[in-house]
Amino acid sequence: MPEIAVDAEIDEDPAPAPTRLKGKRALAYLAVCLILIGLNLRTVFSSFSAVLPEVTSDAGLPGWSVVVLTTVPVTLLGVFAPTAPVLARRFGAERVLLGAMAVLTAGLLLRPAELPGAGYLPALLVGTAACGAAIALCNVLLPGVVKRDFPRRLGLMGGLYTTAICASAALGAGFTYPVFTATGHWTSALWFWAVPAAVVLLLFLPPAIRQHPVRHQHLKGGVNVWRSAVAWQVTAFMVLQAMMSFSVFAWLAPILRDRGVDGGTAGLIVSVSIVLQMLGSLFAPALAARLKDQRVINMVVALMTGCGFALSIFGPTELIWVWTGLLGLGQGSLTAVALTMIMLRTRDAHTAAHLSGMMQGVGYGVGSTGTLMVGQLHQATGGFAAAGVLFLVVGLLAAFFGYRAGRNRFV
Repeated sequence: MPEIAVDAEIDEDPAPAPTRLKGKRALAYLAVCLILIGLNLRTVFSSFSAVLPEVTSDAGLPGWSVVVLTTVPVTLLGVFAPTAPVLARRFGAERVLLGAMAVLTAGLLLRPAELPGAGYLPALLVGTAACGAAIALCNVLLPGVVKRDFPRRLGLMGGLYTTAICASAALGAGFTYPVFTATGHWTSALWFWAVPAAVVLLLFLPPAIRQHPVRHQHLKGGVNVWRSAVAWQVTAFMVLQAMMSFSVFAWLAPILRDRGVDGGTAGLIVSVSIVLQMLGSLFAPALAARLKDQRVINMVVALMTGCGFALSIFGPTELIWVWTGLLGLGQGSLTAVALTMIMLRTRDAHTAAHLSGMMQGVGYGVGSTGTLMVGQLHQATGGFAAAGVLFLVVGLLAAFFGYRAGRNRFV
């Protein structure tokens, strides 16, 4: 699991120590907590899209707000990523993760609230932004904590952690609409996802508060990845995959419903597509690492993703499971090989950590324009045909930069 091999705190002096625990049971308890944190990191994206038509209609949302609500959380993944190591140096990674889960829970509780005289929009905006900022901190710090505390079980923990994140998106897509159907209101469907976040917050509270933060200094020096052509090629590849990846979370369910698929079936289709992402993410990195270079695999998975997205919009609806399946396998593989480039294009852990920071900051920040453009094109045209053309172009660009990033060169 390539992202698990990257520790955002690797340049600190003294090096962060493992979490203070008493015995194997405490270590197992911590493992469960970290996996459950991962299980909450994508529901905010997929749950909102599952009931987007109902939210838009009932809350009377203007068109611009829908675009903002699907774009802001992804943008904040990039904006807040650089702050995570800074906060960890001051408070300790475990306490920052605890604070992030508290903010995530508060954001999920606030998101569907109706404010007297102001309606739903202010709470939706503030709550969604809080969720995006909290997830950014977890994205950066959680891999390092997993690596630090489970060095002998890195493969197992990496697999469980990565699977939990994918499962998070699948659960949000698959269960939100059924909860809406059972309760009769979209607010209940969105509030539902604050429950697992709150449970994890309470479970993680004891081990996190026991940690006593140690002041760390940031060591300067080493490779400047911002001046490396290879680093920019890998980052461009990451940007383009993020454009497609988060557009799937934000817009695939509304695209399917626009094509006449009912809400429950649309959520199920998106969930199955995300489960197929898990399969792609499991096998693609191992294959990529065994190849002499990654040019061919990068191009193939980029084209699979772009074509799968376009066919989900243009292809016959009788084959919609095929198109979304192709999209899922392609997207999971594309995300995994993009992250694998961190390891394959660097020679040491310090450079890998710097490249990872660059990829997350630029990748998520610029990659959020994918959801932005889909929303704007939908508002301008009243449909998703233009978005289908857009992702054919994005897929081709991803194939081009994937070819460049896949050459056997180093940052």
